[in-house]
Amino acid sequence: MSVSSERRDIESRADVERLVRAFYGRALKDPIIGFIFVDVARLDLEEHVPVISSFWETILLGARSYGGGAFAPHAMLNMKVRLRAGHFERWLLLWRTTVDELFAGERAELAKSHALRVARAFSGRLAAINGPAGSDPGPEAGASAGPGLVVIQPGPAPDRDAPGGERRRDQLGDRLPPL
Repeated sequence: MSVSSERRDIESRADVERLVRAFYGRALKDPIIGFIFVDVARLDLEEHVPVISSFWETILLGARSYGGGAFAPHAMLNMKVRLRAGHFERWLLLWRTTVDELFAGERAELAKSHALRVARAFSGRLAAINGPAGSDPGPEAGASAGPGLVVIQPGPAPDRDAPGGERRRDQLGDRLPPL
């Protein structure tokens, strides 16, 4: 089976939905950010895909089909688990990889550049909510800054009655609610 190297640009709502579904196919299984969607947000993909597709359709195709505020759900999620620059870096990597695998063209480039703007804005706003400035560099801050995250592979559920029964998600020692 050969894969065509010819990729076309994002041209329709169906293309946007294809991109969103492919991205979430990756993100939900990702060892760094997957737990946020699965365990914390408990994302209902069939409910979420039309909403996020409308967001991207509005950005990429000018459809004006999205009418919600994109930041508020992330701020609420941040109250459950601290969203860090490294989470946004990973989101960007998965998004860009997915866009590049499926599409090429002006709108594909716009999808990547707008994602960077969203990640920077959300990361900056959440960093201001979360603590002192400069403690968590934003997306694309530079390789020397690093994401400040450690990948923890999923395993059996911890014994919640045992000392330290919560899973550690980052090297700074913040504890998440038990999964």
